[in-house]
Amino acid sequence: MPNDSKTVKGYEFNNGIDFQSIMDSYLTTGYQATHLGKAIEIVNDMIHWRLSDDPIPEDETEEWRDLQKRKETKCKIFLGFTSNLVSSGLRETIRYLVEHKMVDVVVASAGGIEEDFIKCLGPTHLGAFDLNGQELRKQGLNRIGNLLVPNDNYCKFEDWVMPILDQMLEEQKQGTLWTPSKLIHRLGKEINDPSSIYYWAYKNDIPVYCPALTDGSLGDMIYFHSFKNPGTFIDDRTRD
Repeated sequence: MPNDSKTVKGYEFNNGIDFQSIMDSYLTTGYQATHLGKAIEIVNDMIHWRLSDDPIPEDETEEWRDLQKRKETKCKIFLGFTSNLVSSGLRETIRYLVEHKMVDVVVASAGGIEEDFIKCLGPTHLGAFDLNGQELRKQGLNRIGNLLVPNDNYCKFEDWVMPILDQMLEEQKQGTLWTPSKLIHRLGKEINDPSSIYYWAYKNDIPVYCPALTDGSLGDMIYFHSFKNPGTFIDDRTRD
Protein backbone atom coordinates (compact mmCIF):
# COMPACT_ATOMS: atom_id res chain seq x y z
CA MET A 1 0.00 0.00 0.00
CA PRO A 2 1.18 3.60 -0.61
CA ASN A 3 2.74 5.26 2.43
CA ASP A 4 0.09 7.99 2.43
CA SER A 5 -2.92 5.64 2.22
CA LYS A 6 -5.63 6.15 4.85
CA THR A 7 -7.21 3.42 6.96
CA VAL A 8 -10.99 3.07 6.80
CA LYS A 9 -12.41 4.23 10.09
CA GLY A 10 -15.72 5.82 11.04
CA TYR A 11 -16.65 8.17 13.84
CA GLU A 12 -16.46 6.86 17.41
CA PHE A 13 -19.76 7.90 19.02
CA ASN A 14 -18.54 6.76 22.44
CA ASN A 15 -16.52 9.98 22.43
CA GLY A 16 -19.75 12.02 22.46
CA ILE A 17 -21.32 14.19 19.76
CA ASP A 18 -18.77 16.45 18.08
CA PHE A 19 -20.14 17.64 14.74
CA GLN A 20 -16.79 18.88 13.44
CA SER A 21 -15.19 15.51 14.18
CA ILE A 22 -18.13 13.72 12.56
CA MET A 23 -17.63 15.79 9.40
CA ASP A 24 -13.87 15.10 9.49
CA SER A 25 -14.50 11.36 9.85
CA TYR A 26 -16.31 11.22 6.50
CA LEU A 27 -12.94 11.32 4.73
CA THR A 28 -12.04 7.87 6.09
CA THR A 29 -15.56 6.36 6.20
CA GLY A 30 -15.49 5.19 2.58
CA TYR A 31 -18.10 5.02 -0.19
CA GLN A 32 -19.96 8.28 -0.82
CA ALA A 33 -19.05 9.62 2.64
CA THR A 34 -15.43 9.98 1.48
CA HIS A 35 -16.55 11.96 -1.58
CA LEU A 36 -18.58 14.22 0.72
CA GLY A 37 -15.53 14.60 2.97
CA LYS A 38 -13.42 15.66 -0.01
CA ALA A 39 -16.11 18.16 -1.05
CA ILE A 40 -16.08 19.64 2.47
CA GLU A 41 -12.29 20.04 2.21
CA ILE A 42 -12.66 21.87 -1.12
CA VAL A 43 -15.31 24.21 0.31
CA ASN A 44 -13.11 24.98 3.31
CA ASP A 45 -10.19 25.68 0.98
CA MET A 46 -12.35 28.17 -0.93
CA ILE A 47 -13.42 29.90 2.29
CA HIS A 48 -9.95 30.22 3.77
CA TRP A 49 -7.84 30.87 0.64
CA ARG A 50 -6.17 34.25 0.23
CA LEU A 51 -4.02 35.41 -2.66
CA SER A 52 -1.19 35.85 -0.16
CA ASP A 53 -1.12 32.03 0.13
CA ASP A 54 0.34 31.86 -3.38
CA PRO A 55 3.89 32.88 -4.30
CA ILE A 56 4.24 36.15 -6.21
CA PRO A 57 5.08 35.44 -9.88
CA GLU A 58 8.13 37.17 -11.30
CA ASP A 59 5.99 38.95 -13.91
CA GLU A 60 3.33 40.11 -11.41
CA THR A 61 2.21 43.73 -11.76
CA GLU A 62 3.13 46.23 -9.05
CA GLU A 63 -0.50 46.49 -7.91
CA TRP A 64 -0.70 42.79 -7.03
CA ARG A 65 2.68 42.72 -5.28
CA ASP A 66 1.20 44.65 -2.37
CA LEU A 67 1.07 42.16 0.52
CA GLN A 68 -1.95 43.76 2.21
CA LYS A 69 -3.92 43.65 -1.03
CA ARG A 70 -3.01 40.01 -1.47
CA LYS A 71 -4.14 39.20 2.08
CA GLU A 72 -7.49 40.88 1.43
CA THR A 73 -8.10 39.13 -1.90
CA LYS A 74 -10.37 36.13 -1.31
CA CYS A 75 -11.77 33.40 -3.53
CA LYS A 76 -14.95 34.47 -5.33
CA ILE A 77 -17.47 31.74 -4.54
CA PHE A 78 -20.20 30.89 -7.07
CA LEU A 79 -23.19 28.86 -5.86
CA GLY A 80 -25.23 27.08 -8.52
CA PHE A 81 -28.41 25.04 -8.09
CA THR A 82 -31.56 23.84 -9.84
CA SER A 83 -35.23 24.21 -8.97
CA ASN A 84 -35.66 20.92 -7.08
CA LEU A 85 -33.28 22.11 -4.35
CA VAL A 86 -35.37 25.25 -3.83
CA SER A 87 -38.60 23.23 -3.87
CA SER A 88 -37.15 21.11 -1.07
CA GLY A 89 -36.08 22.10 2.42
CA LEU A 90 -32.57 22.81 1.14
CA ARG A 91 -33.97 26.23 0.24
CA GLU A 92 -33.41 27.26 3.86
CA THR A 93 -29.75 26.20 3.65
CA ILE A 94 -29.24 28.21 0.47
CA ARG A 95 -31.01 31.20 2.01
CA TYR A 96 -28.70 31.00 5.05
CA LEU A 97 -25.60 31.08 2.83
CA VAL A 98 -26.87 34.13 0.92
CA GLU A 99 -28.18 35.86 4.05
CA HIS A 100 -24.76 35.62 5.73
CA LYS A 101 -22.76 36.54 2.61
CA MET A 102 -21.08 33.15 2.44
CA VAL A 103 -21.31 33.19 -1.37
CA ASP A 104 -20.45 35.96 -3.82
CA VAL A 105 -22.48 34.98 -6.90
CA VAL A 106 -25.59 32.84 -7.41
CA VAL A 107 -26.43 30.99 -10.65
CA ALA A 108 -29.81 29.26 -10.81
CA SER A 109 -32.27 27.71 -13.22
CA ALA A 110 -35.59 29.45 -13.88
CA GLY A 111 -37.37 27.12 -11.45
CA GLY A 112 -34.69 27.88 -8.88
CA ILE A 113 -35.81 31.51 -9.06
CA GLU A 114 -39.59 31.28 -9.19
CA GLU A 115 -39.98 28.44 -6.66
CA ASP A 116 -38.42 30.67 -4.01
CA PHE A 117 -40.97 33.44 -4.59
CA ILE A 118 -43.85 30.96 -4.86
CA LYS A 119 -42.92 29.51 -1.46
CA CYS A 120 -43.23 33.00 0.02
CA LEU A 121 -46.82 33.12 -1.25
CA GLY A 122 -47.95 29.60 -0.35
CA PRO A 123 -46.48 26.46 1.25
CA THR A 124 -45.19 23.32 -0.47
CA HIS A 125 -46.40 20.07 1.13
CA LEU A 126 -44.93 16.60 1.56
CA GLY A 127 -46.50 13.85 -0.54
CA ALA A 128 -45.13 10.60 -1.97
CA PHE A 129 -43.27 9.57 -5.12
CA ASP A 130 -45.94 7.05 -6.12
CA LEU A 131 -49.01 9.32 -5.98
CA ASN A 132 -51.26 9.07 -9.02
CA GLY A 133 -50.67 12.06 -11.29
CA GLN A 134 -54.13 11.94 -12.84
CA GLU A 135 -55.80 12.01 -9.43
CA LEU A 136 -53.55 14.83 -8.25
CA ARG A 137 -54.49 16.81 -11.34
CA LYS A 138 -58.19 16.50 -10.44
CA GLN A 139 -57.38 17.90 -6.99
CA GLY A 140 -55.43 20.84 -8.40
CA LEU A 141 -52.08 19.56 -7.14
CA ASN A 142 -48.68 19.39 -8.85
CA ARG A 143 -46.09 16.77 -7.85
CA ILE A 144 -42.36 17.53 -7.66
CA GLY A 145 -40.84 14.19 -6.65
CA ASN A 146 -42.50 13.56 -3.29
CA LEU A 147 -43.50 17.21 -2.86
CA LEU A 148 -46.91 18.71 -3.65
CA VAL A 149 -47.64 22.27 -4.81
CA PRO A 150 -51.27 23.46 -5.10
CA ASN A 151 -52.26 25.18 -8.36
CA ASP A 152 -53.39 28.10 -6.22
CA ASN A 153 -49.76 28.87 -5.40
CA TYR A 154 -49.04 29.59 -9.07
CA CYS A 155 -52.17 31.76 -9.27
CA LYS A 156 -50.89 33.76 -6.30
CA PHE A 157 -47.54 34.09 -8.06
CA GLU A 158 -49.23 35.49 -11.17
CA ASP A 159 -51.26 37.97 -9.11
CA TRP A 160 -48.09 39.11 -7.36
CA VAL A 161 -45.71 39.36 -10.31
CA MET A 162 -47.97 40.96 -12.95
CA PRO A 163 -48.21 44.43 -11.30
CA ILE A 164 -44.42 44.39 -10.86
CA LEU A 165 -43.96 43.67 -14.57
CA ASP A 166 -46.36 46.56 -15.30
CA GLN A 167 -44.12 48.91 -13.34
CA MET A 168 -40.95 47.52 -14.87
CA LEU A 169 -42.37 48.06 -18.34
CA GLU A 170 -43.03 51.71 -17.52
CA GLU A 171 -39.47 52.06 -16.24
CA GLN A 172 -38.21 50.43 -19.42
CA LYS A 173 -40.02 53.07 -21.44
CA GLN A 174 -38.08 55.68 -19.44
CA GLY A 175 -34.75 54.07 -20.41
CA THR A 176 -34.17 51.23 -17.93
CA LEU A 177 -32.59 48.17 -19.55
CA TRP A 178 -33.67 44.96 -17.84
CA THR A 179 -31.52 41.85 -17.65
CA PRO A 180 -32.30 38.58 -15.82
CA SER A 181 -30.07 39.62 -12.90
CA LYS A 182 -31.73 43.04 -12.64
CA LEU A 183 -35.19 41.49 -12.80
CA ILE A 184 -34.34 39.00 -10.03
CA HIS A 185 -32.83 41.83 -7.97
CA ARG A 186 -36.09 43.76 -8.35
CA LEU A 187 -38.26 40.79 -7.42
CA GLY A 188 -36.09 40.18 -4.35
CA LYS A 189 -36.78 43.76 -3.29
CA GLU A 190 -40.51 43.50 -3.96
CA ILE A 191 -41.04 40.20 -2.13
CA ASN A 192 -39.73 41.81 1.09
CA ASP A 193 -39.72 38.45 2.88
CA PRO A 194 -36.73 37.30 4.99
CA SER A 195 -37.54 33.66 4.17
CA SER A 196 -36.60 34.33 0.53
CA ILE A 197 -33.20 33.57 -0.97
CA TYR A 198 -33.51 36.50 -3.35
CA TYR A 199 -34.64 38.95 -0.70
CA TRP A 200 -31.23 38.45 0.91
CA ALA A 201 -29.47 38.54 -2.46
CA TYR A 202 -31.10 41.95 -2.95
CA LYS A 203 -30.24 43.11 0.59
CA ASN A 204 -26.61 41.97 0.32
CA ASP A 205 -26.21 43.04 -3.32
CA ILE A 206 -25.26 39.52 -4.42
CA PRO A 207 -25.74 39.12 -8.19
CA VAL A 208 -28.01 36.29 -9.34
CA TYR A 209 -27.64 35.01 -12.91
CA CYS A 210 -30.23 32.93 -14.73
CA PRO A 211 -29.60 32.61 -18.50
CA ALA A 212 -32.82 30.59 -18.99
CA LEU A 213 -35.10 32.82 -16.93
CA THR A 214 -38.03 32.37 -19.33
CA ASP A 215 -37.91 28.55 -19.05
CA GLY A 216 -40.63 28.26 -16.41
CA SER A 217 -43.65 29.88 -14.81
CA LEU A 218 -41.95 33.27 -14.70
CA GLY A 219 -41.37 33.01 -18.45
CA ASP A 220 -45.08 32.31 -18.89
CA MET A 221 -45.91 35.42 -16.88
CA ILE A 222 -43.59 37.57 -19.01
CA TYR A 223 -45.13 36.07 -22.17
CA PHE A 224 -48.73 36.63 -21.00
CA HIS A 225 -47.81 40.13 -19.91
CA SER A 226 -46.93 41.06 -23.49
CA PHE A 227 -50.55 40.38 -24.52
CA LYS A 228 -52.14 42.39 -21.71
CA ASN A 229 -49.99 45.50 -22.00
CA PRO A 230 -48.94 47.74 -24.89
CA GLY A 231 -45.26 47.55 -25.68
CA THR A 232 -42.94 44.60 -25.21
CA PHE A 233 -41.11 43.84 -21.99
CA ILE A 234 -37.48 43.21 -22.98
CA ASP A 235 -35.32 40.79 -20.99
CA ASP A 236 -31.81 41.40 -22.37
CA ARG A 237 -29.75 38.48 -21.09
CA THR A 238 -26.77 39.37 -23.31
CA ARG A 239 -25.93 42.18 -20.87
CA ASP A 240 -25.45 39.64 -18.09
